[in-house]
Amino acid sequence: MKKSLKLLMVAVMCLASTFTALSFMDIQSMASRSTYQETQMVECLTTSQIKTVQTKLKRWGYYTGNVDGIYGPKTISAVKFFQRRNGLTADGIVGTNTANALGMSLTSTSTQTNSDKYLLAKAIYAEARGEPYTGQVAVGAVILNRVKNASFPNTIAGVIYQKGAFTAVDDGQINLTPNDTALKAAQDALNGWDPTYGCIYYFNPATATSSWIWSRQQVITIGKHIFCL
Repeated sequence: MKKSLKLLMVAVMCLASTFTALSFMDIQSMASRSTYQETQMVECLTTSQIKTVQTKLKRWGYYTGNVDGIYGPKTISAVKFFQRRNGLTADGIVGTNTANALGMSLTSTSTQTNSDKYLLAKAIYAEARGEPYTGQVAVGAVILNRVKNASFPNTIAGVIYQKGAFTAVDDGQINLTPNDTALKAAQDALNGWDPTYGCIYYFNPATATSSWIWSRQQVITIGKHIFCL
């Protein structure tokens, strides 16, 4: 009887040891899968693109963390929240469909040529050098919003030099050398900051002579400019 009881205790101890080992292996496996999935989520995004995601989600109330370019748990949760609310697969991955819903491109901003950035900075400087910094970024954002809009040319140069589009082109101010602030504003706009919420027009009400521009839907006023859809 004592021998049987001893054998039973040994068997129980063996089973407990095996279960503990398996549980530890399962935990390791789950952690490994989680790390791999999170790595997959960010391997195609640059720091600037992650900041763009965070900025947009924060502006729309999905994200409350810092805009730090780190694709951490808070950002993943915010992306999933956004995906659920917009009928997308809630996997926390910013793929093509999610990027389109966010209104951003997955193309790395590093593919933007220096000439594009410099030209955008020239337009910002020429059109808005006396405006607050947000207003300068806003002018850059309007130009980029036009690039994405089917009613306008699909390049930065095409938008800026479209006939009659910008006073600074007509009067030659586009040829002025942009300062560091304009260059930084151009980069922020290229990185996805859009203080205008998608606007494609702006005007100064103190100098505007076109009655048509007043018919556009006004979204926000920044400095001396009213931004419209």
